[in-house]
Amino acid sequence: MDRRWVGLDGVEVVPVVRAGRQVLRVLRNGWLVADCRSVEEVAGHVDLADLCEVVDLAARRRSADAMEVRTSSHHG
Repeated sequence: MDRRWVGLDGVEVVPVVRAGRQVLRVLRNGWLVADCRSVEEVAGHVDLADLCEVVDLAARRRSADAMEVRTSSHHG
């Protein structure tokens, strides 16, 4: 699953690999602000309290549906 965090004013933080090393890329309205090696560096660009992780609910729903199909087939 791809992870990403969004915040105020078009801020987005995504993990990427740069030069063989994972960094946290800070974007604002799609424009590169910085590639950070630590959360502390990210905090220099955005307020961490304003970030929310984006969760793919569709994937959870598909997983729950598959679980329901498996368990309901045993009650036949």
